[in-house]
Amino acid sequence: MGSPVVLGIESSCDETGAGLVREGRLLGHAVASSMDEHARFGGVVPEIAARAHVHSFTPVVRRALDAAGLRMADIGAIAVTTGPGLSGALQVGLAGAKSLAYALDVPLYGVHHLAGHVAADTLEHGPLPDPCMVLIVSGGHTSLLLVRDLARDPIVHLGDTVDDAAGECFDKVARVFGLPYPGGPAIDRTARDGDPRAVTFPRPLTGPRDARYAFSFSGLKTAAARWAERHRIQGEDLPLADGAAALQEAVADVLTRKAVAACREHRVDTLVVVGGVAANSRVRALAEERCRAAGIALRVPSLKLCTDNGAMIAAVGDLLVRAGAEPAPLEVSIDPSAPLERAALHPKGDCRVGKGREAASRLAP
Repeated sequence: MGSPVVLGIESSCDETGAGLVREGRLLGHAVASSMDEHARFGGVVPEIAARAHVHSFTPVVRRALDAAGLRMADIGAIAVTTGPGLSGALQVGLAGAKSLAYALDVPLYGVHHLAGHVAADTLEHGPLPDPCMVLIVSGGHTSLLLVRDLARDPIVHLGDTVDDAAGECFDKVARVFGLPYPGGPAIDRTARDGDPRAVTFPRPLTGPRDARYAFSFSGLKTAAARWAERHRIQGEDLPLADGAAALQEAVADVLTRKAVAACREHRVDTLVVVGGVAANSRVRALAEERCRAAGIALRVPSLKLCTDNGAMIAAVGDLLVRAGAEPAPLEVSIDPSAPLERAALHPKGDCRVGKGREAASRLAP
């Protein structure tokens, strides 16, 4: 008998995602986003996000099942994001996942959100090489990781962001530039008509005395804001396309330069770039160019799997099931600021099993 169908639930921010994976193959998935509700505030409002997850949970799970041609009874295990993320949003996803796991009498696995981004690549390109270098770039995280067996081994951090993440930099500069939220796609679109050499923006933490694999984008954000301010003080029109192209080039340059250097130093011949910023056209193009020149194989998921989704969480759950990992206890809780150490994330709350079952039965979709 083969491995069970794993349902993955993602609700760490403003996307409610459900995906179904079996033995490394994506069977179907669905996503509902509340991004439009946050746009007028220029960023994600936690209370709005949590409320949207409540409304979207059951329809999204049903849509994923329909896409896969499966029934609820076909689910053999459930994986859910237990951190990091917005506390209220995570709680909604976990409550729904617990209710389903209890009702279907199937094991539940808590999953680290960032491990989900790493596993997303396996759904299109197959198992990850052991070892491989992983560059995670998203709105809240920028990390360079050495990954061996994702389901079994600890994850080695070579470097992380010390302040703003790459996606956060895009969002904040887009606001200064007068571009809409989310900032990453808006910067990417605007940059198409610009000259990346028109403005000289700094490349943070790339000096000989800097931490080799650490990232910092706060100074770059400030430099872009000052550039825009100078034009406005002088009464000049802001050359938005040039500013966006130069900013995007600076981010892509730093990310890919450090990632390729890490591959060379650690003698790793595969680089995997994941996370929402992996959808950025210049990051993808420059990573491809530099990896080709260095003889490094580059793996980047398609755009639909770069942003948050339930398929990536199901992919981790599938790996954990096949590795024989222990399921989470029903009293598993959330950890909104969990560091990425392993793919499985099973923080324990202070609730008793009986209370967890009672709550699960009440919240069953």
